[in-house]
Amino acid sequence: MLDKRTMELPVGEQVRGKNVKEPFCSQYRCGSLLGSGGFGSVFSGQRLSDGLQVAVKQICGDRVQQWARQPGELSPVPMEIALLQQLSEVGGHAGVVRLLDWFELEGRGFLLVLERPPQSQDLFDFITERGALPERLALRFFRQIVEALRFVHAHGIVHRDIKDENIVVDTRTLEVKIVDFGSGAPLKEAAYSEFEGTRVYSPPEWILAQSYEAAPLTVWSLGVLLFDMVCGDIPFERDQEIIKATPIFTRRVSKECQSLIRWCLAFRPEDRPSLDDVLSHPWMEGGEEEEEEHSSPLSPSL
Repeated sequence: MLDKRTMELPVGEQVRGKNVKEPFCSQYRCGSLLGSGGFGSVFSGQRLSDGLQVAVKQICGDRVQQWARQPGELSPVPMEIALLQQLSEVGGHAGVVRLLDWFELEGRGFLLVLERPPQSQDLFDFITERGALPERLALRFFRQIVEALRFVHAHGIVHRDIKDENIVVDTRTLEVKIVDFGSGAPLKEAAYSEFEGTRVYSPPEWILAQSYEAAPLTVWSLGVLLFDMVCGDIPFERDQEIIKATPIFTRRVSKECQSLIRWCLAFRPEDRPSLDDVLSHPWMEGGEEEEEEHSSPLSPSL
């Protein structure tokens, strides 16, 4: 998934940004391409003032699906910038990537400067290399993700694209961060009728009626993610499998873990747990003592 080629960013002339006096190229250096997709590209980078390792996300303006107006700004900015700034203003969260800076470039879109652990790997690659994760390690990751999402929802935001590729693991500390808020939106109680996330992580109600609510969508995607962690792959590939909502476990998984996954993957949105319910599930609580015993950094055998 990682492309180690070094590419030059077309930094052009800065128009707007948090630090208007100094252009991007005088504050940061870009390195290799880390990944790319429909949103644009993400590069490794370094802040020149102190050598801090960062990620630089380039967004093409014509690919932005949602825009937001910021106080004091004449022109709208991509919704992703607005959402990340909103979380930063309330102090941020250890499990959510922090936006350090952003720039608008003349005719070239936007650059987002994001924190990046020096030894990091997305969860997709982490699982691809190691296979299915031991339950205690899956629990360690999963608890952090759910707690981070509870913070995100509490501050009026829904991510809408929770998946292994959008979770970054610090391989030294086993701390994880949720990244890529490009599909995110302001949280609302009413149903959503647009979805920019990943279809194989989407719930039955979206497949059947193109409608969903924020909390049940999030919990469904968490069920898919937890299955992915403990089985090594996602449970559903086709729409008919999603609609059936019956995961088939391909590896030995404890009854408690299976029950949590099945609860998150309940066909009816109203039958799924809340994020608080997930955190208080016996599998989540039962692993706390064991997790403390095995709190050392990742060993090569895992």
